[in-house]
Amino acid sequence: MASSLLLAVVFVLDLVAFALAVAAEQRRNTASLNKDSAGRNYCQYDSDIATGLGVGSLFILVASQVIIMVVTRCLCCGRAMRPSGSRSWSICLFITSWVTFIIAASCLLAGSVRNAYHTKYRDLMGERAPSCQTLRKGVFGAGAAFIVLTGITSELYYVSFSKANNNGPPPYARDTGVRMANF
Repeated sequence: MASSLLLAVVFVLDLVAFALAVAAEQRRNTASLNKDSAGRNYCQYDSDIATGLGVGSLFILVASQVIIMVVTRCLCCGRAMRPSGSRSWSICLFITSWVTFIIAASCLLAGSVRNAYHTKYRDLMGERAPSCQTLRKGVFGAGAAFIVLTGITSELYYVSFSKANNNGPPPYARDTGVRMANF
């Protein structure tokens, strides 16, 4: 049977990771074009808190995924599951969980790296303004959406794995062999 405590812990971790990703989306860097004392243009960026929020969200998401995979022994290291519909669902949800996890982690990592990047050069000729590049809107938001999907699929995977791994009666209760003594 699936552990309610484990499901609650994973849910809370996914909820915190989601909240941090949404906060990172709200606190993305913005840049403004300013002039220095010599009249050259340069980019001035505001605070860099979104990078820390994105990395924190990524670490919490990884912790959530690791907990589920350690408990289920990553589907491949434990004993064989009984053939049933739950086994089929657990295999499908295992794959889906990893795909959504990789997408969410990629969005969070790419968003954090791109948000931390600041153009530090100045326009020496004075003719063109430097490009004040910032992170596109929605990168952390996409990561937050995939965090939700990862949380749903990993918890459903754990429940279906527990159901398929249950120590119930064997799948075939009757004798399936051919007895030679009956002839």
